[in-house]
Amino acid sequence: MEKISVAVRFRPSIAEETAGERQWRIEDNRISLYKPLGTPISGISFAFDHVFEHSSTNASVYDILIKSIIHAAINGFNGTAFAYGQTSSGKTFTMNGSQLDPGIIPQAVRDIFDTTHMITDREFLVRVSYMEIYNEEINDLLSLGNQRLPVHENLERGVYVAGLREEIVNSADQVLELIKLGEANRHVGETNMNVRSSRSHTIFRMVIESSAKDSTSSVDAIRVSVLNLVDLAGSERIAKTGAGGVRLKEGKHINKSLMILGNVINKLSENGKHRAHIPYRDSKLTRILQPALGGNAKTSIICTVAPEEVHIEETKGTLQFASRAKSITNCAQVNEVLTDAALLKRQKQEIEELRRKLQGQHSEVLEQVILKQRNDMHKSELEREKLAMELEEERKSRQALEHHMGEQQRRIDYLNELLASNEARKVIQGTIHTHSSHEEMNSSNCMSQGNTFTTPILKGMPDQFVVKRSNYSKAFDASPLPENFMNIANGDLWLQLNKGFRTDLDALQMTPNIKYGAAHSNDTSIGTDLEEWNTKERCLNLASECRLHALQVDALKEQYDMLERKYSQLREENSSLVQTLSYSNHDVVLLKAQKDELQKDLNYEREKMRDLKEGIRLFGLAFAERECLLNSLYSKSKAMIEKFSSSQIIYDN
Repeated sequence: MEKISVAVRFRPSIAEETAGERQWRIEDNRISLYKPLGTPISGISFAFDHVFEHSSTNASVYDILIKSIIHAAINGFNGTAFAYGQTSSGKTFTMNGSQLDPGIIPQAVRDIFDTTHMITDREFLVRVSYMEIYNEEINDLLSLGNQRLPVHENLERGVYVAGLREEIVNSADQVLELIKLGEANRHVGETNMNVRSSRSHTIFRMVIESSAKDSTSSVDAIRVSVLNLVDLAGSERIAKTGAGGVRLKEGKHINKSLMILGNVINKLSENGKHRAHIPYRDSKLTRILQPALGGNAKTSIICTVAPEEVHIEETKGTLQFASRAKSITNCAQVNEVLTDAALLKRQKQEIEELRRKLQGQHSEVLEQVILKQRNDMHKSELEREKLAMELEEERKSRQALEHHMGEQQRRIDYLNELLASNEARKVIQGTIHTHSSHEEMNSSNCMSQGNTFTTPILKGMPDQFVVKRSNYSKAFDASPLPENFMNIANGDLWLQLNKGFRTDLDALQMTPNIKYGAAHSNDTSIGTDLEEWNTKERCLNLASECRLHALQVDALKEQYDMLERKYSQLREENSSLVQTLSYSNHDVVLLKAQKDELQKDLNYEREKMRDLKEGIRLFGLAFAERECLLNSLYSKSKAMIEKFSSSQIIYDN
């Protein structure tokens, strides 16, 4: 376990300081803010591992802070160095530098190749990539076509950017040319605080693989380390930068990603027992830098600040960020690969024979040929991985599409069942309507016969007394009393009720109170009143039932129309999904064809490699044969000279 190394660097002051301003003072590795009269302000004092004044050079910063990380990366440790600070505080100058004062990145590149050339017992393979995070989108700076790249993670490679171009290199000059290409593709812009302001975070990555030269075992460990050199865009205040339009949008994304980086630093600086979830995935910057923040890497942070009083608040915020980052601990260890996953392991056996023959002439040309072959093979492998990921994503999308189509089909089946049940309801409604018409006809027949108690019954009635007590008994004061009830409902009525006849006693209860004598003499008029009341009651009941059925029919019609619309909509969605699935199948076929083409190209490159080996072998044989011929010619010439010399001596004698 080791803590992150944190340093602060002051850039030279742009404006002249006045006597009435607050000032930052440096005392060894401590930074404090002083009042105009020279007294320190309590609570604003910070201590760091290193503090660089405005007169310091990039070379001194590299030697003190970064060089140890570079040498550790050569020995198999992951390493990360990044510059943090407000806009126009000198981050890009610290990382890239100038021709007179090279920055950390060019110094690290030259140091890596100088050191690897001095190590004779190990063989190194270095590959580089250059990316930017612009508006939360990852773009490849070495290839303009690679934009909006995704971030993936697996056990073998850890966190990586899929589809990113990686170039195998063998010299520092080649790397610096690639960096120059990437800088030309980087997003920059002008603000009120900086003529050439970085509008994106850049990450320059070097992957260093090494293996022992004298090892013959096929399972020998290979060291694979990742070195990240990061130039962060600076935090901005709109009131100072005057950003608007595109610059304003860029500034918002920059501030958001830096805020998430600050949140991650805050969470990591908390006590382990009280530490909450670390939000690495909230930003692509923190996702890529996850191993460097509390993970398996050696990390150094350079916080650049401005000394002017107008920037005191921004400088204080940067120093607070650096102070929290100083308490983060990493667990760095040597990364050794025991499988064939490392690129060096896959290529070592193929170039071993060529390597032994590079001792003679044309070695430099053959080195370039081998480097080109390595790059071609690596690009083919990257393309294969990219195609594999695209096929996997296409497979997942196709499964999701098929699942969605299954859901749509189930919904369509459900709607068909609803439609069938709706048709059944229509049949039932027709039956009910026919039954109601039949009842109306029966009621009219009853009225024409003039007998209230001979209404035909459609169903067989049980031989028991069936009668319905009225709810209107309390509503009328003229309801018949029990003593004169028998005068109204005569004996015939009770006999028919006891045989199972159904009727309603409302007519009897709502009949006006009639005296005993009048009821006995007017039996015929009473029966007529009862008949009229039963007919009216039945008509009212039938009218209410008809209104209820009409409302139900209207509701069912609305539901049917709604289901019809849903059904048509689902059919359209189903047809569009089927069309999309057909397009996906076509894309899968195209991807398979592209994969076959790439496999053919790879086989062709392998054939060229074998032809090159065969050419070198034939060249060696021809050279050996020529050497033998020259040796024999030399022997013959020597013998002839000796013979000529001996004959000359005899002639002189």
